Amino acid sequence: MTASRGYETLFHRHGNNPILTAADWPYPAHSVFNAGATRLQDGTTLLLCRVEDRRGHSHLCAARSANGVDGWVIDEEPTLRPDPEHYPEELWGIEDPRITYIDELGTYAIAYTAFSKGGPGVALALTEDFRRFQRLGLVMQPDDKDAALLPRRIDGSFALVHRPMTDFGAHVWISFSPDLRNWGSHKLLLQARKGGWWDAKQVGLSPPLIETPRGWLMLYHGIRHTPAGCLYHLGVALCALDQPERCLARGDSWIFGPEAPYERAGDVDNVTFPCGSTLGADGDTINLYYGAADTSLALATGSIRELLSWLDKHGSA
Repeated sequence: MTASRGYETLFHRHGNNPILTAADWPYPAHSVFNAGATRLQDGTTLLLCRVEDRRGHSHLCAARSANGVDGWVIDEEPTLRPDPEHYPEELWGIEDPRITYIDELGTYAIAYTAFSKGGPGVALALTEDFRRFQRLGLVMQPDDKDAALLPRRIDGSFALVHRPMTDFGAHVWISFSPDLRNWGSHKLLLQARKGGWWDAKQVGLSPPLIETPRGWLMLYHGIRHTPAGCLYHLGVALCALDQPERCLARGDSWIFGPEAPYERAGDVDNVTFPCGSTLGADGDTINLYYGAADTSLALATGSIRELLSWLDKHGSA
């Protein structure tokens, strides 16, 4: 943890950022951003990237790297395409995947946003190899997004963190299911603050929750509206292991936000938006993969230990 302009720096940008852009793609692409991330059994890092074409529609494409930094091997064609013929909720594309390995099922679960005339909704797909996919279809109706599964059951039920947009605002909720298809027991997990806070407009999950001995570590994005547009920043909270809807601590200030030129200017200015992370071999280092200005993919690294220590000093229940 270092100090920058008097503030503690919890995430450090990689020197070669951005690590992936549309120029790296083996087929025509307008922009590449907002990737889900996982580490495969052989140690390879896989990013499931959101790729937007010149129609403005998105699909998902896998990029693999031995070290998670460079030497990316990208699928020669889209890995997971929208299928509006069978899944009409995907009419205008699929976006912002978040990957969770479900040990009980021996499979990876991908929660992604399906975009159609009804708005964005949460869909699920399962895969063992990121070649073949079993779609479960829409599990949360529009307007809903920013979703990820927990890696294990809570009190006998699968758990999904997501962000519905309601008349009461855009807050983070958690829902439970016996079978990944039927969802209920919806509970509010994290509420957008009011007034002048950095996360006063709306909040949403960033990468999937990270399990620690002290609780579920939650990195989330907060949005504040300004006369010049929306500002996206990253915050941190800690939720109880046995009751993840119970927030134990929440940071008062944001911990990571747009500063570098590739984050400040792009298709959508002033955006740092992580959808995926992996853990280092030490079990402490977080490799955070984030979309920069809705245009490219970048990498920053942090520490679970330092984030928890920062929460102890700068968080409130």
